[in-house]
Amino acid sequence: MAEALRRAAVAGSWYPGTAGALRREVEGHLSAADGPAPPGALVGLISPHAGIMYSGPVAAFGYRLLRGRPATTVVLVGPSHRALFDGVAVYGKGAFETPLGEAAVDEELARALTSAHPKIRHDTGPHAFEHSLEMQLPFLQHVMPGLRIVPMLLGTQARSEVDALAGALAQVLAGRDALLVASSDLSHYHSSREAAVLDAKVVAEVEAFDDAALMARLESYHGHACGGGAMVAVMAASRALGAREATVLRYADSGDVPEGDKSRVVGYLSAAFTR
Repeated sequence: MAEALRRAAVAGSWYPGTAGALRREVEGHLSAADGPAPPGALVGLISPHAGIMYSGPVAAFGYRLLRGRPATTVVLVGPSHRALFDGVAVYGKGAFETPLGEAAVDEELARALTSAHPKIRHDTGPHAFEHSLEMQLPFLQHVMPGLRIVPMLLGTQARSEVDALAGALAQVLAGRDALLVASSDLSHYHSSREAAVLDAKVVAEVEAFDDAALMARLESYHGHACGGGAMVAVMAASRALGAREATVLRYADSGDVPEGDKSRVVGYLSAAFTR
């Protein structure tokens, strides 16, 4: 496995670089997240991916739902911020490393997904320095030790790419014990008041479980969500896999933390899809 080990890219900067400090921070965010659980069995989540001090308090509202759940495979879908490519890049072998250990790739499921559509292929290159999926792992490893993952990055997030991925996920995951996670932040670098207006439109479409309307909105304005295509793919696949309810668990922005600047924020959303 060593030759396919994806080393942590942002440990020690975006989140604590030691296991003890990371566990304390993750547990602190989880303990502070409260509220009723959404009805039904969890099929998919939307979770943010900024530095853990900023987006962690929001991400915790989704990941607290996994406490006590037996280890399963989590299919992580996110945007590529650094590498430009067409299609969907799957890290199909080995493991992802964080200070909490190694999260092994579900290689059989990865192979099934890469066989489901020509746009989906094994390609480790875009994953090397990408933070969008790595930022989900500290929470997942803490609440679900022993999980396996399938890391997937969308290259362009164009409609054809999103549709191909949504269809493949629906086809391959049918009848399997797996969880979908879409990694995305919302608007970037507006004032908190401006961000709230922009983000409310996305939040409303997530809450309405209307992935078609969300895709159309993303195509009309690219500043709504950096991982909007991942959100749409996971929403569509979750519905195909039986989810009937969408629940917005938490919305906030980076200015809501004590160190935050309300004049220039990033929006964060945690949402769940259940059947």
